[in-house]
Amino acid sequence: MAIDPSTIRQSTRATAAAAAALARWRAARFGLFIHWGLYAIPAGVWRGKRVPYIGEWLMFREKIPVSTYSKLAARFHPRRFDAAKIVRLAREAGQRYLVITAKHHDGFAMYDSPSNPYNVVAATPWKHDPMRDLARECKKQGVTLCFYYSQDLDWHHPDGAWNTWDYPQKKNTDRYLKEKVYPQLRELLTQYGPVGLIWFDTPLTISRAQSAAIRRFVKKIQPGCLVSGRIGHGLGDYGIPRDNQMPPGRLAGDWEVCATLNHTWGYKTHDHDWKPVDNLVRTLVESASKNANYLLNIGPKADGSVPAPSVTRLRGIGRWLKANGASIYGTEPSPFAHEFPWGRMTTKGRTLYLHFFSKPARHFELRGLRTRVLRASPLLTPRTALPAVPSIDAATGMPRLQLDLTRLRYQGPVTVVALQLAGAPAVVPGPIQEPDGLVSLLTAEARVGSDQGQPELGITPLGFTTRWRRKSDWLEWDATLLAPGEFHIELITTHQHLEPWSGGHTARIEVAGRSLRKKITRDGELDYIQKAYFPRVITRMGRIAVAGPGTLKLRLRLDKILPPPKEKPLWDDLSPLIVQVRLQPV
Repeated sequence: MAIDPSTIRQSTRATAAAAAALARWRAARFGLFIHWGLYAIPAGVWRGKRVPYIGEWLMFREKIPVSTYSKLAARFHPRRFDAAKIVRLAREAGQRYLVITAKHHDGFAMYDSPSNPYNVVAATPWKHDPMRDLARECKKQGVTLCFYYSQDLDWHHPDGAWNTWDYPQKKNTDRYLKEKVYPQLRELLTQYGPVGLIWFDTPLTISRAQSAAIRRFVKKIQPGCLVSGRIGHGLGDYGIPRDNQMPPGRLAGDWEVCATLNHTWGYKTHDHDWKPVDNLVRTLVESASKNANYLLNIGPKADGSVPAPSVTRLRGIGRWLKANGASIYGTEPSPFAHEFPWGRMTTKGRTLYLHFFSKPARHFELRGLRTRVLRASPLLTPRTALPAVPSIDAATGMPRLQLDLTRLRYQGPVTVVALQLAGAPAVVPGPIQEPDGLVSLLTAEARVGSDQGQPELGITPLGFTTRWRRKSDWLEWDATLLAPGEFHIELITTHQHLEPWSGGHTARIEVAGRSLRKKITRDGELDYIQKAYFPRVITRMGRIAVAGPGTLKLRLRLDKILPPPKEKPLWDDLSPLIVQVRLQPV
C-alpha cells in the first residue's frame, strides 16, 4: 500500500510542534498552579468542624452526597475574581506558565462546558466563564495558559472513580470517558486557543490503553499541547514526583515539582502555615538543579481573590528572579548527580552557576570539576573577578577548584556565582567527599547487584529503592575519599507523612573491612525543606575508621526484610525506601 506523503508531513509537523512545546516549557522553569472550585466555599470547614486534610478533597473525605455538594454551586458568585490581576501576579513572580483546575475530582467544570451542565456558567448565579478571561489575559501578558483536568477521579459522575457512597455499583470507565472526559477535553482544546499542557492527575483506575487513547486524543487536536506525567503508565511528556516531594538527586529526563505555599491546594480558612520566601526560592533553585520545573500553587477564595500571604510570597520570589533569573530560566541541571551541603548548581552552555544557600567561607573549594575555569564572578556584579585556582589532589587525582570569595557580598536567600568555562562542564562521576569531610552516597548513584543471578531490587527514576524483597540483593557505591579518618555511618530512609515508614528491617553495611549490622530504627531526622511531607529518617549504624585516601567501596544489604504492612499505601512501594547512606566525620 502506498504511503500518503501528506500523512508523513503532518506527522513530522506534529513531532516538531511537540518538541518545540517541550523546549519552551523546559526553559520556563517556573509556573503558577491554581486550585479553585466549589470547595473554596466551605474552605476546609464542614458541619462546623475544621478538617485537617487538603481542602479540595472535602467531598470525598466527608462522603458528601452529590445532591448535597452540588448545592454549593448556587452560592458561587466570585465578585472579586480578576483574571488580569492573577496573570499579572504570575508575571510578577517570574512564572511563565499558568495551570488552573478546569475540572477537579469533585467533577465540577470551572468553565463553560456545553457537554455537561454541571459547570460554572450553567449551574451558578455568576454565569461567567473565568477561563475565557484567563485565556485573554495570558495571551495579552505573555503567559502560557494550561489546564488541569481530573481524568480518572470524578465524584459526580456515576462511572467516575472513587464515589462509592452515591454510586456503589461497578464502574464503567469507558462510558465515563466517552460521556464526559472526551467531550470536555475537546472543549478545553478548542474554545480557548493554544493550550500549553493538560495537567492530568491521579491515574488510579484507568488502564494503560485508556491513558494512551486520551494522549492521542489531545495530540490530535493540539499537537503542541503537552501531557503531564499523571496521565499514568509512563505516557506523559514529563514526569511528576508526588505532591510537595523533592527527589534527593539529579533526575534523568524532564520533570516538574508541584508544591503548595502552605499545606493545602484548595483554599482553607485555617491553614496559616505559610512557607517562608527563602525556602520557596531555594526550592525553585533545587528543582532547576535537578532537571525539574517548579509549579507553585495558590488557592483563591470563593470570592475569587488571592489570599494576601500568597501574593506576598510570590512577589518575594519574583524579586529574587528579576535579579538572578539568568541562573534559572533556560538552564540545564547540575553536571553532578549528587547534592552539595552549601547549595545547588545549574548550567547554561559554558556557564556554571553556583547557588549558595548561606554565606560561604572566604576560601571555597569545589571538587570534581574537570573543565577549566576562565573567569569567576558574582552574578549580580559580573565585573567583580573572583580568583579561581585549580589544582589536583596528589593522592586521588581529584580536580580541586579554590575560589577566593572575599569580594563576594552574600545576599539571602540565595547568592549566585557564575563560572565561565572553557567548554561544557565535565565532572568526575560518582560520590566525592566534601571539604567538610561528609561523604553522601545517594541511592541513585548506587550499583544494584545480587548474590543469586538477576536482582529483583531496583531504583526508581526518583532515586529510591523499589522491590527490595530478597536478602540476596544489594546496593554498592564507589566513593572518592580525600581525607581519611573516623566516620559515623548513617542510613537514611523515607516515607510519606502518615503512611507506613520503612523501619524495622535489619540492614548490614560492609565497608573498610567492617560489617555493621543494625535494625532500621528512628534515631533522628534530616532537617530539610520538605521534611513535613517526606521525612528522611536517620538510622545510626555505627562507626568505622578508614586508613587512607582513594576509592572507598561500601555495600548495603538487608539481612531481615519484614512482610509488607496490611494497609497498603496509595502510591508507595511496600518495600524499604532507602534514600542514601552518609559518612559523617567524627
